[in-house]
Amino acid sequence: MTEATGIVGEFLSLKEGTDADVLAMQCGDFYEFFAEDAEIVADELDLKVSQKSSHGSSYPMAGVPIDDLTPYLKALVERGYRVAVADQYETESGHAREIVRVVTPGTLLETTDTDAQYLAAVVDAERLSSNGRGRGRSDEAGYGLAFADVTTGRFLVAEADDADAALTELYRFDPVEVLPGPAVRSADDLLTEIRERVDATLTLHETEAFAPKRAAHATREQFGRETVDRLSVGEATIAAAGAILSYVEETGAGVLASMTRIQGHHGDDHVTLDATTQRNLELTETMQGDSDGSLFATIDHTETSAGRRLLKEWLCRPRRSLETLERRQASVAALSSAALARDELQETLGAAADLERLASKATHGSADARDLQSVGETLAVLPAIAEIIASTPGLADSPLSEIVDQPDREVADELRATIEEAIVDDPPSTVTQGELFQRGYDDDLDAVIERHEDVREWLDGLAEREKRQHGLSHVTVDRNKTDGYYIQVGKSAADGVPDHYEEIKTLKNSKRFTTDELEDKEREILRLEERRGDLEYDLFEELRETVADRAELLQDVGRTLATIDVLASLATHAAENHWVEPDLHRGDRLEIEQGRHPVVEQTTEFVPNDVRLGPAATAASRERASGRTDQDRGFLVVTGPNMSGKSTYMRQVAAIVLLAQIGSFVPAKDAEIGLVDGIFTRVGALDELAQGRSTFMVEMSELSNILHAATEDSLVILDEVGRGTATYDGISIAWAATEYLHNEVQAKTLFATHYHELTGLAEKLPRVANVHVAADERDGDVTFLRTVRDGPTDRSYGIHVADLAGVPDPVVDRARDVLDRLREEKAIEAKGGGSNEPVQTVFDVSSGQFRGPANADGGEPSETRRSAEDRRSSGSERPADEPGDAIDPETAAVLEDIESIDVNTTPPVELIAKVQEWQEHLED
Repeated sequence: MTEATGIVGEFLSLKEGTDADVLAMQCGDFYEFFAEDAEIVADELDLKVSQKSSHGSSYPMAGVPIDDLTPYLKALVERGYRVAVADQYETESGHAREIVRVVTPGTLLETTDTDAQYLAAVVDAERLSSNGRGRGRSDEAGYGLAFADVTTGRFLVAEADDADAALTELYRFDPVEVLPGPAVRSADDLLTEIRERVDATLTLHETEAFAPKRAAHATREQFGRETVDRLSVGEATIAAAGAILSYVEETGAGVLASMTRIQGHHGDDHVTLDATTQRNLELTETMQGDSDGSLFATIDHTETSAGRRLLKEWLCRPRRSLETLERRQASVAALSSAALARDELQETLGAAADLERLASKATHGSADARDLQSVGETLAVLPAIAEIIASTPGLADSPLSEIVDQPDREVADELRATIEEAIVDDPPSTVTQGELFQRGYDDDLDAVIERHEDVREWLDGLAEREKRQHGLSHVTVDRNKTDGYYIQVGKSAADGVPDHYEEIKTLKNSKRFTTDELEDKEREILRLEERRGDLEYDLFEELRETVADRAELLQDVGRTLATIDVLASLATHAAENHWVEPDLHRGDRLEIEQGRHPVVEQTTEFVPNDVRLGPAATAASRERASGRTDQDRGFLVVTGPNMSGKSTYMRQVAAIVLLAQIGSFVPAKDAEIGLVDGIFTRVGALDELAQGRSTFMVEMSELSNILHAATEDSLVILDEVGRGTATYDGISIAWAATEYLHNEVQAKTLFATHYHELTGLAEKLPRVANVHVAADERDGDVTFLRTVRDGPTDRSYGIHVADLAGVPDPVVDRARDVLDRLREEKAIEAKGGGSNEPVQTVFDVSSGQFRGPANADGGEPSETRRSAEDRRSSGSERPADEPGDAIDPETAAVLEDIESIDVNTTPPVELIAKVQEWQEHLED
């Protein structure tokens, strides 16, 4: 227990009663931090530390002005601190203070970030018991999740079949804070995965908040019994929702009133995009973590923060509803062909504020007069948008008319008019300064203002009246905190003041006086100012409450404006980049003519390419198809040189499908796209050594997820499989994965590989076809054509790529020499090793390894070599041109070459090429 007294003692006592990391306590016009908290904020926020004495001890102290708390609060929370805020209030004996809220990442309202700020809860359904302590088992399996954005009032619930699905949902929503349920918080592996995949603070909220009965009661109280029951979700999901409501209430965010609707997020209505796929396709940030260069940054032409937030949501949560996508497409089509109207719409949208967040601030009680003014101005945008749409024939006949009619425009206009009639054109920044309201808004306030102005007018004319009446010069009337209102007369005229003047202060060149009448006016104006302040604050509280009561309406209008903003953004990009409207359907066919990568085409002259998966749509496409033209073409083996564009080609297919399933036009000449239920990618891998996972382990984990999660309605993109292990192991895994995807999963698949053996599967498996990225080689110079053609590639160009990468010339030249000898089926002389003589190496077919003249263990030469030596020593070896049983020199060279190769270190592409050439030669 602290020995400190006074303000420090009060601070330390409040701090003991909270689990926050830092306490900000109001002391008059400042928020103060003491003791260890002062040192923390000084270090984090670069504040000056002073000392405060209490009970014979000295305590560090730091503070910020009361009006400047918000940026410091935001900075501390973003650094991972939970900050308690204690406000000061008046009592009969003086001042007292109490904690009014605890600010955490998921309950921070004061954010300038346009992204959603989700608070999430995740509950293990299988281990959820009726008392919420995880001691029993329910009939459910999987996980229940809830997501709330306190800055907008959005509240979503979801269910996941297993831990991987739960992690995918968490990655999709990207929460800033996660509340793990009772069982989840003891699942170390799952918590580790959450920390790795989601950049969020993990907070242990009270266990009882997750109890099913308590959570169900809280959720039904908040959203209504019928609404909650219609969601048809399990106990675990309701437990997650109830825990979030409890947490928001406990932290004092004061935004429960803005949470007016609970919505179910159903996976069967959205395209599955796991964390790996979102990263590989660079949806919102590049592999390097930059926003520039992402798909989102490329297509973002939105005018509002709410529009940007919604566009990002669409990209990370594509839809599977054909009806929804067709309505979006029709809107984009109408907007893309109405350039002038679209420009006018976007210019009008530029005046819109973020209504969802303003509604949340109003319900919290933190909205000021300027915020309410922004609400009114943004509500005025809605009828302006509606008028543009109605007056443009192409837009009036599109789904845009339905979108703009969704909010109650009559009620919205009434609220707009109320705010417009109330708030002055340029209101002050705080609600306690007064001068917030316009004349005519309230009769009592008008009477006070009118009398206040009369008194002010009397005071303003007092100096001139005194000059005329008493013949004084150098007379002024002013006011300060010390003297109040006073009459100031120059010293030269001070002796001539009338008798009723009462001197209150002598200055160097003047004297100050007061009169009974002036004191009466001063008391009156102070009473009027106090009365006006109280009236205006009460009126403002009423107005803010009126706006808060319309939170759901504001959310509707905000969502409508954001939707139109996103559709106009998509239309702008489509029109400027010659994108086309894809033909969407529920079938299996995926056919893209002259497709382009949506991001890469922005920075380079892009070579378009075709793709066809599923049954051929036309005779022409059947003729173009490789492989078995009488069968579905569902699995493409993509071969070609390094750096030729295989990865770009496959990613552009995935990006085009994803764009189509947000309702966007796509970068192609023509496109027919069957809706997919998931997009899965495996593109490269990095070592995760800190987690004990090598590149190959990461690769296999990603492959495992795809083989388990993909369905026949999915799109799978594989960029190399099995390259991280020995060649034979790698080929075996790639071969088996191909068979499994083809035979069992039957997903539409593009598989880029350097294992040329896989190209032979096109002759064995009916839905497999080969395509390759072409290259042109003339006089030793290689040109990557970036063109995808049917059939397998005939060779790789690894040495050329090594040269382009800057590998030293001696290495490149030696590699070319080795490759030439391999192609000519000649032995390779291994240089170096401390010997002046080069050593021939050969390949042992039985072991699959290069060997030198001795066995790997350093023993005697192999039987082949010994036999040859014996024959030479005895003089019985025939010349190479003589018939007989002797091995001819060329064959011997091949055997020596084969024996010397090391399968574990030789690049797979070169090894396979060598083996194929050797086999053909030996068969001949």
